[in-house]
Amino acid sequence: MDRRHRLTRMILAIVVALSLTLLIIVVDAQAQIAFVSSRDGNPEIYVMNADGNNQRRLTNHPARDYVPSWSPDGKRIVFISERDGHPDRAPGWFTSEIYMMDADGGNPQNLTNHPSDDRSPSWSPDGKRIVFESDRDNDRGHNIEIYVMDADGSNQLNLTNNLTNDEDPSWSPDGKRIVFTAQREGHVVHNLDITDEIYVMDADGGNQQRLTENRNNDWHPVWSPDGKRIAFMADRKGDAINFDIYVMDADGGNQQKLTNHRDWDGSPSWSPDSQRIVFNSNRDGKSAIYVMDTDGGNLQKLTNNPHSDFQPAWLNTPFSVSPTGKKFTIWGWLKQGDR
Repeated sequence: MDRRHRLTRMILAIVVALSLTLLIIVVDAQAQIAFVSSRDGNPEIYVMNADGNNQRRLTNHPARDYVPSWSPDGKRIVFISERDGHPDRAPGWFTSEIYMMDADGGNPQNLTNHPSDDRSPSWSPDGKRIVFESDRDNDRGHNIEIYVMDADGSNQLNLTNNLTNDEDPSWSPDGKRIVFTAQREGHVVHNLDITDEIYVMDADGGNQQRLTENRNNDWHPVWSPDGKRIAFMADRKGDAINFDIYVMDADGGNQQKLTNHRDWDGSPSWSPDSQRIVFNSNRDGKSAIYVMDTDGGNLQKLTNNPHSDFQPAWLNTPFSVSPTGKKFTIWGWLKQGDR
């Protein structure tokens, strides 16, 4: 019986290997974090392992490149770039376009092709769509709205239509909803400006609901991969300097403060297992990338160079593993089944 069992397992191993055209398939499942760094003179897109090792540059252009977002399969990255040279209102600055490139930095393509500012791209979980913000239908810098487009840049549609800003869109893991920040009537007016609160809506722009209600700004909401929580940054002191990282349930309840530092903590991004959060912080005098557990503990610094590192984005794919350094293999899967 034992001999027959071993023979069956051997045949299964051969069938799997042949069906994949290789004897052993190795998938590099090490989690990756994309981020922005100005270490080479201007902001460029970089990538590193989840432990901070193997930092390498992906873009190399005289213009500024920002805000990376991974495709669900980890093969591509969308980002914003000023490389097309449309002049902005501020001297020396240019409006941003949304670009897509391969995960190794190759094959960059302009997706939006519009003279206005297009920013904050976020890839849908099925890889078919990209949500973003744009001021294209109004005076530049005013009344920013949320749009969605196909992953090749076609079929660009407006999802929000309000008199004040809607920004920072991020998909729910099931692709049915989008969380975002908004300035709406009824919000607190602070320093002559309407404060931002966090809202959620259906993927077609319908059923918009408010999740936070505070006297100061809540920004940059991102859904956890398990769909249970939303991380965000908040200026609860109202000084526009002391932003901290918070987390709440997906319905807006149970809001908890994770960081407590006098300097800026921002741009949270979840690990694939929803157990850690990477973010940028100015706590050491310049912006660097840090990671912590979802209760705020076990804080670790991932980058340390004389220039700023910011806007981290964790790759969330089915094969991303934690801790880093492990590999998923067909042979390993078969061996695990023998235990």
